Amino acid sequence: MELHPSALQFLQVIQVEKRYSPNTYEAYKNDLQQFSAFLHRQYEKDDLRMATHTEIRSWMVEMMQEKITPRSINRKISTLKSFYKLMMRRGEVKKNPLAKVQTPKTSKRLPVFVEQTGIDQLLNNVTFAEGYEGALDRLIIELLYGTGMRRSELLNLKESDVDSYNSQIKVLGKGNKERLIPLHPQLLASIKKFIETKRSEIEVQEGSYLLVNTKGKKLSAPIVYNCVKKHLSLVTTIDKRSPHVMRHTFATHLLNNGADINAVKELLGHSSLAATQVYTHNTI
Repeated sequence: MELHPSALQFLQVIQVEKRYSPNTYEAYKNDLQQFSAFLHRQYEKDDLRMATHTEIRSWMVEMMQEKITPRSINRKISTLKSFYKLMMRRGEVKKNPLAKVQTPKTSKRLPVFVEQTGIDQLLNNVTFAEGYEGALDRLIIELLYGTGMRRSELLNLKESDVDSYNSQIKVLGKGNKERLIPLHPQLLASIKKFIETKRSEIEVQEGSYLLVNTKGKKLSAPIVYNCVKKHLSLVTTIDKRSPHVMRHTFATHLLNNGADINAVKELLGHSSLAATQVYTHNTI
């Protein structure tokens, strides 16, 4: 259904002013559409600004009955909090309907990570395929573990982001914030070797993305996910085997080896220390 103009204004603010990522924007939009549909269906209201705390609680009850997890419900309520915060600031809502709404409690989940022995085995003993595709798979693994960057950040890397002179790589993170991550000499050597292989085996455009498929096109998210899942399956029995697990592994191993938590926060691109502190529960 069509969103009310107030909701569309809110989405424009988070897209243009706040510069949230496309994924975050879509998540917020979906949350607002779901709540709008509920309000229209149950209370014949189309303006989110007119919602009451009772109606928001009813929506939460409906989601619980549909077996939606407390974590997901909290995320949707967080979207509404951002929406009503803006409406209050603009004077379009006099009372915040969420003031009387309690969100469901969630169980704290520790980040899943790969043990050091598993990573050592992956980097030193696992044989990657021959040719360009094998070189690509290996660099995906090395970059994710060696920098802790997110999958979306990895996909958007350009060759020009690699600073060989200062041994660092520029990453564009959430909210279009740039950060510089130092590169281990071995990882920097791997990147240089990969670029040579890429230029000799496939056609690439000048100033292209660092990681491209055999047709010289930017990689898709599923390719990175499948690469990580396939290779982690060779060295670990953990249930989750995703690019984000490599990020968790990077942070946990750094802290296990005595890294300063504030330094790890900067490397991960976290906006608050609380997001980084969860990894301290994984340390020895």
